[in-house]
Order: sequence, then structure tokens, then C-alpha cells
Amino acid sequence: MNVEKIMSELTKKHPGEVEYLQAVREVLESIEDVYNENPQFESARIIERLVEPDRIIAFKVPWVDDEGDVHVNLGYRVQFNNAIGPYKGGLRFHPSVNLSILKFLGFEQIFKNSLTTLPMGGAKGGSDFNPKGRSNAEIMRFCQSFMLELWRHIGPEIDVPAGDIGVGGREIGYLYGMYKKLTTEHTGVLTGKGINWGGSLIRPEATGFGVVYFASEMLATRGESLKGKTVAVSGFGNVAWGAVTKVNELGGKVVTLSGPDGYIYDPEGVSGKKIDYMLELRASNQDIVKPYASEFEGVEFHEGKRPWEVKVDIALPCATQNELDARDAESLVKNGCICVCEGANMPCTPEAVEIFQKNGLLFAPGKAANAGGVATSGLEMSQNSMKLSWGREEVDSRLREIMHNIHEQCVKYGKKPDGYIDYVKGANVAGFLKVAHAMLDMGVV
Repeated sequence: MNVEKIMSELTKKHPGEVEYLQAVREVLESIEDVYNENPQFESARIIERLVEPDRIIAFKVPWVDDEGDVHVNLGYRVQFNNAIGPYKGGLRFHPSVNLSILKFLGFEQIFKNSLTTLPMGGAKGGSDFNPKGRSNAEIMRFCQSFMLELWRHIGPEIDVPAGDIGVGGREIGYLYGMYKKLTTEHTGVLTGKGINWGGSLIRPEATGFGVVYFASEMLATRGESLKGKTVAVSGFGNVAWGAVTKVNELGGKVVTLSGPDGYIYDPEGVSGKKIDYMLELRASNQDIVKPYASEFEGVEFHEGKRPWEVKVDIALPCATQNELDARDAESLVKNGCICVCEGANMPCTPEAVEIFQKNGLLFAPGKAANAGGVATSGLEMSQNSMKLSWGREEVDSRLREIMHNIHEQCVKYGKKPDGYIDYVKGANVAGFLKVAHAMLDMGVV
């Protein structure tokens, strides 16, 4: 495999799709050695088949607002690879959604889902619709229009979408209601469902829980734990909420949250009623964290800045892609940070990752560290198939075991002769090998 040749050809075919191209390059550079050691991969053109999605479904989504005005948004579903199971991946409703971002997310999802060991392929979808500031009735009409097209392409053994940014329990409910009406079936075709009609306990918190479990596994390799550690978290959505909750349970202290307006620094730690207020902020549709600083004494608000300048032991970027760059990485290193664990999808730029690894920090990529969300979605699918509902402790225990197993795979394929664990390489190689061998078994299809 010649990485530069493949990337050159992909860039010509998909100019301007920077997020997608960045994600592909990271994987190819990590798996180059193991790929070239297995000539059967090259003869079957595994990489050429893997980097292109099986299909891209694009459609218009017309809907009517509360004033009677008609709007038209774009809808997408990128079904990337289903070698090991039905397509699986979230739906994102956000103005930034475009094909490059969805292809990057769908490509990452292949390996993330593979790492969970559950039978799930990789996909992603969404729309440039912005639910912020819209009424429940407007969001319902949009979701119904979106599903009116998407339902033809999904199913419990075909493609099982879930939530993502801008798509929570409310949106999943509206989407599922229309799907059920169109198909006249009550099946587990969406995950993140309401607990009263097929959802799984701890699903909203699961990604954040999984990130913290993975960070704990990383720290344990150096005889450390979360107890007594200070933690910087970015974002204040579901992932950040889950991460803050679990860090507190394991004895750490979260001192930052962030939004598009800046970040808050809370030296006393985000815990107790402050977590409840975090949920209120998230539900307010304001998309800002500044009110937190006014609500609690001793809290600082830093407008237009990111939290990576704060002196902490552990950083959990849980907001969005490329939110932590080289300068931020230098600040974390200088301030003595020992562990960076990605809660969002690709939140650290390649330059930042290089700095972390060069300085010997524990660093875990999102495809391994934030796999807890899709893993719990997989557990929801299992419960739906068996017509069962597991208790909170059982789901949490299964999630922790899955994150432990993902960590073991990363160590197996990422440990270097000097003992340093390259979690990026470990995650990419482990995820790739399972998918590649499945593709070989099935022939060229």
C-alpha cells in the first residue's frame, strides 16, 4: 500500500472534503505495516473498497414552520461498510453538516463499531437543519419529513441510525413515530429510544461513561487512577454530562465546561446540583455556558477561549472535531497534563496528536475512547431483539467490560518495544483487521 498515492487519488476524486481525507490518512498511516504484511489484502483491494462508502443517499427535506412558511433542508445517509453487521451510526442535525463531515464520521464508525466486537457496520447521516430555537411542533414536522425519505433505506437488519449532535430523545421519538407509521412495524430500527418503548438505560450518558472508563484503563497502565485528579472537559452536551458524572463517581474533579461562547473554570469542581444545572443549560436551547458563571460563586467565564489553557491532570475533549490544536496541546503539556482521552469524534488535530505522543502523554483516539455510546446502542439492539430490558447496573457493567476489552485490543496492537502504547495505531489496526478479514471471507461484493 502506498499511502501518498492513495491519498492523492482520493483528493482528486473528493476535493475539499478535508475532514474525510484527514480521517482516511490517519487510518492508512496506522495500518500501513500490517496491511503490507498481508498480500491478500492488496490482491482483494481491501483499502480501495474500504475508503469509499457503499452508498450515499441524499435527499431534500421540505417542512413548514409555525408561521406557515416552507423551508427546505438537505438530508443524508452515508452507508459506509456492512461487512460485520447492519450499518450503524448516528444522525446529526446541525448547520455545519455536509458530506465531508458525514463521510469522515461514517468512516470512523466502521472501526469504532468493529472495536466493540458487536456485529455492527459503519454509517452516519443527518441534515443541515438547526433545531436550536425551533418549537417542538417544528422539530416534529421536520423529523417526519426526514423519515418520509429515510425509511426506505433502513431497518433492524439493514441500517440502524441513532442520535448525535442535535438529535436526542425527542428527535428519536418523532423519527421513530413516523417510521412505525410508514412500516406498520414496531422494531428496533433506531437506538436512543425512550425507555418506555424499547430504549436502554444509561444510553444518553454512555459515551461519556465509556470515555472515563477508557481513561481509567489508560491510567492503570502507569499505576495511576482518576482519584484526586483534576479534569478539563469541553462541551456540555450528553457526552460531557456522562463524563462529568462518571469522573465524580470515580473520585476525580471536573473544573471546566465549554460552549461556542467560551469556557467556564470552576475550581471547586462540577458536581451535585451543578451537574443538574448543566442539564438545564443544555435543555435551554441557548447553546452557551456563560450563565453557569453567574449561577455559582467562584466560577470564572473566559469568553471566546477553549479550556485547554487550564492546568489539569487529564483532558477530555467532548465537543466537536478539531477543537484542540497544536497550541492547545503545547499548553496541556506545559501544564503537566498526563492523559488526553477523546470524547468527541476526532477533536484533536493531527499536529496536536503528534505533540502528545512525542511528549509521552497517554492519548486515546475517539474511535476507541468514545465507543461506549455505540456499544450501548448495540446493547439496546440486543435487548430489542430479545424483547427484554436490562437494569442500569447490568448495562453499565456490560459497558465497562466492553471498554476494558477495547483497551486490551489497543494495547495488543499498539504497544511499542519501549513500552509506550500508541493507542491510535492499536485502535486502527484492531478495528481494521476484523473488517478486512470479513471482507475477504465474503469475496468482492
